[in-house]
Amino acid sequence: MTQNTENTQHGQHTQHGQGTQQILTARSARDTGVRTVVVTGASGRTGSRVAAAARAAGLTVRATSRAHGFDWQDGSTWEPVLRGADAAYLVYPTDVGDPSAPEAVGRLARAAVGLGVRRLVLLSARGEEQALPTEEALAESGAEWTAVRAAWFAQNFSEGPLLEELRTGGELVFPGGAVREPFVDVRDIADVVVAALTDGDGYVGRALEVSGPRLLTFGEAVGEVAAAAGRQLAYRAVSPRDYGERLAGFGVPPEEVEFLIELFASLLDGRNAHVSEGVRQVLGRAPRDFGDYAREAAAAGAWKV
Repeated sequence: MTQNTENTQHGQHTQHGQGTQQILTARSARDTGVRTVVVTGASGRTGSRVAAAARAAGLTVRATSRAHGFDWQDGSTWEPVLRGADAAYLVYPTDVGDPSAPEAVGRLARAAVGLGVRRLVLLSARGEEQALPTEEALAESGAEWTAVRAAWFAQNFSEGPLLEELRTGGELVFPGGAVREPFVDVRDIADVVVAALTDGDGYVGRALEVSGPRLLTFGEAVGEVAAAAGRQLAYRAVSPRDYGERLAGFGVPPEEVEFLIELFASLLDGRNAHVSEGVRQVLGRAPRDFGDYAREAAAAGAWKV
């Protein structure tokens, strides 16, 4: 449900091409010795793109998820996936700020280092104080680590649980209020992750903040989706507490509801109403624009009834 939740199946998306950045990344991969990368959450929004971008960069990808025998809560499933790999992309469900995340990520990171996996990149969240203990656990593991702190995903509007509200109900109910967010295209996250995995030591021990190029309210974002889809779509703002009651009605466990209420109240208080330069700093280009994403997703049928 949060900006970097990866526990749902991915939907329509554009595959990466063999661009200049990927050619450079492939050369860097050979130089640094990173050849095999484990991608956790490989059926999720970022994991699927990271796997595609890593393959395009010439890496061997081990795509993992619970459906493929990898379970964050079962350490016995880790060694078969990690042994023989050089690097890994870590996505913790349901959120990097979940109270259980620091222990699990730290334990897996130490296991990875013990098995010879030297480089780890963690999907984190921009402005999420609850995520800092998880980043610290990764940093203390002995790995060559990078945290990629992402803004709210653009693809949350076209994939995952928010999609059904828009597609079938024509309305998105969410506690975003009038706060502005620089929605980031997950393909940009994937490109930054692959660069962090393969590009020498330039990003080791760093937190990279990535966002889109401009600020939009959730209502404005839904308006751009509506224009691209050629449909009447609406946005209705509610308080985090009211949204939590909706989640409880959908069967979300009480402890998760309370965590999400607290998370939304903090993340959507205006602290993230600014653009970050991580995409340009790492990739040497501007991030993808939300309008371009919306038109591509609409052309792929994301919001067709």
